[in-house]
Amino acid sequence: MHRVLFVLFDELQSLDLTGPLEAFAGADQAAGGGVYELATASLDGAPVRTTSGLTIVPDGALGAGLAPDTLVVPGGEGTRTADPRLVDWLRQNGPRAGRLVSVCSGAFLLAAAGLLDGRRATTHWAYAHLLAERYPQVEVDPEPIWVRDGDVVTSAGVTAGIDVALALVEHDLGRELALTVARHLVVYLRRPGGQTQFSAHLAAQVAEREPLRELQQWIADNPGADLSVEALAERIALSPRHLARLFAAEVGVTPGRYVDRVRLETARRLLEESADGVETVARRCGYGTPETMRRAFVRALGVAPADYRARFAPEPV
Repeated sequence: MHRVLFVLFDELQSLDLTGPLEAFAGADQAAGGGVYELATASLDGAPVRTTSGLTIVPDGALGAGLAPDTLVVPGGEGTRTADPRLVDWLRQNGPRAGRLVSVCSGAFLLAAAGLLDGRRATTHWAYAHLLAERYPQVEVDPEPIWVRDGDVVTSAGVTAGIDVALALVEHDLGRELALTVARHLVVYLRRPGGQTQFSAHLAAQVAEREPLRELQQWIADNPGADLSVEALAERIALSPRHLARLFAAEVGVTPGRYVDRVRLETARRLLEESADGVETVARRCGYGTPETMRRAFVRALGVAPADYRARFAPEPV
């Protein structure tokens, strides 16, 4: 029996709690029970109110000497003005846990308790700079979905808690069971930890000039086309140098970098959702050869296309 304890406090983000909790509960059910024992606890055992107004009644109080196999600390507005007693409790009891996990801004509570000192960690992209500024002894990486440093796992915003819980389930019980839970939760993107927090469209800015906005959309709709700077510039009647300068200023990345992101994102989606072979996907996304696409996947995601597809292989009907 693997004991998972969720720490509750006022103004927590409810999905930071319920997302991972449902993943672990689903895994226990899929395994036939008796695998995960889940519990929630607040400082005094009193109900807590989430940022959305939901009231949650915990199973009990955070006592001294608790040593769960996995301790999960969610994020939320309550991490900004954390109760010093909660930070003290984490400082004393966090090291007793077999695994220490934070979701979103829950990393601030771990950092305040000194549990991230000298470690690499992540949090919601909007708060990463503040975490790094407030706790310089923590190596903050704003890019990944989640980061594991020894027995401490930190994750990005909100739904990333589901990603990290599924990753832990996979570690504990195997890939097939984790995939079963992901399908049950209708989480078609069980993302590797090294994947960036944003899709290409969310990560980039939307250009102010209409021709550039239309060009961004055209790139997304035509990843297999000639998307060289010269071809793109000709499409909107600009010189390549002028396009490169305007694109970088308004979108925040070079045209080439933007094209790379769009092609990778499109290839990932096709591998997840279609039955096309790797060679077909490579051609449709403008990579030319499967080897070129393989290098792009390994560089960005740390896995080859075939291995990436295996994570999302559909169950036989």
